[in-house]
Amino acid sequence: MSVGLAVEPGTAAPPPAGRGRDHRWLWVAVALVAVAVFSLVRIVTGEHALDSPGSLRAALIATCPILMAAIGGLWSERAGVVNIGLEGQMILGTWGAAYFTYYYGPWVGILGAALLGGVGGALHALATVNFGVDHIVSGVAINLIATGGVKFAAEAYFKDLDGGGVKQLQGLNKLDYVTVPGISDLFVDIADKHWFLVSDLAAMGAAATTRVSPLVVLVFVLLALTSVVLWRTSFGLRLRSCGENPQAAETLGVNVYLHKWAAVVTSGAMAGIGGGFLVAENGFVTGQTNERGYLGLAAMIFGNWRPGGIFGGAFLFGYTDSLRLRDPATIHALLLFVAIALLAMAIWRLASGKTVAGLVIGGFAVAFGLWFFLTDEVPTEFASLTPYLATLLVLGFFAQRLRMPKADGQIYRKGSAG
Repeated sequence: MSVGLAVEPGTAAPPPAGRGRDHRWLWVAVALVAVAVFSLVRIVTGEHALDSPGSLRAALIATCPILMAAIGGLWSERAGVVNIGLEGQMILGTWGAAYFTYYYGPWVGILGAALLGGVGGALHALATVNFGVDHIVSGVAINLIATGGVKFAAEAYFKDLDGGGVKQLQGLNKLDYVTVPGISDLFVDIADKHWFLVSDLAAMGAAATTRVSPLVVLVFVLLALTSVVLWRTSFGLRLRSCGENPQAAETLGVNVYLHKWAAVVTSGAMAGIGGGFLVAENGFVTGQTNERGYLGLAAMIFGNWRPGGIFGGAFLFGYTDSLRLRDPATIHALLLFVAIALLAMAIWRLASGKTVAGLVIGGFAVAFGLWFFLTDEVPTEFASLTPYLATLLVLGFFAQRLRMPKADGQIYRKGSAG
């Protein structure tokens, strides 16, 4: 957002005619091509578990906590506050979810997760917005405080409960899974045919309609709501202006402190819900976030600070994380898809005149292709490496296309515009 495009605080700026719509259709086309290539790889290798309904459902469940952390990061950074504390806010959310679920049920547990995560966000806002503490220092401090605080609170509150202990609380009530009758069976039947592309799309439908947790639906509702609020409301326009040029926003009458506070507290609450999701699926264990807050931050950067992009980044992490539960041959088949994707990327970069980047990416494509053709299986640990490698490639070769908010991480002081 350019400062020169700022409007009166009571109105929302209209999007450039046709530009956003064209980009959306372009990404839809890219996604369809990617699914088609994935389908071709599945048929060639015979590894239908690559995108079976069960695999996609597991990937969806693994994606949701990371996606909630990424949504939290999006709220905070669009207002100009870097939130390294997402991991700590997720950790606080796990304890809040466990405590409130035990006494009041799973839905109140999610509210408790949001509450505790929001408290972490409020601490980060107080330090960075009001006291001007470096954003990275504050975020790291919150991570350390949350880790130690939750270990202490777990031992103090859970060790004497049924299913509890000094590091865990199991046996919590869970929400019932939902299956859409008729439609689910139809999708599953088509997916089992293993047809080109059609079965792959049906597998997606099956994953979205078979044994779905209501919390998965909640996560995608919050993603859609975030997109609408930040890009389709006057409040979102003001909030994003605080991340682009808070001094200019101040001259237009925007309460910068208030909007930054709202963004960072919301950020913590979103991350807390991500922690609550983990508890709802697996019960409470200290350390169960397993650095998903940092993965959410990486997914946000991977997605270029946009809702659709962060979903793609979070799904990449979630899908590869869930592959560890699959047969090593399935992971081996993934090498062929990675090689084809990198080759397409290299051709695009060469056609754009980026010779060096194109050749380097092409070298990676050849390496992955040789890895596939010269080996029979891949260590399961490779699945954990894939998202990090993808993130490095994006940051290394597409950094010029990434656009963070201009005032992200900067210390703002009221009255500095004058």
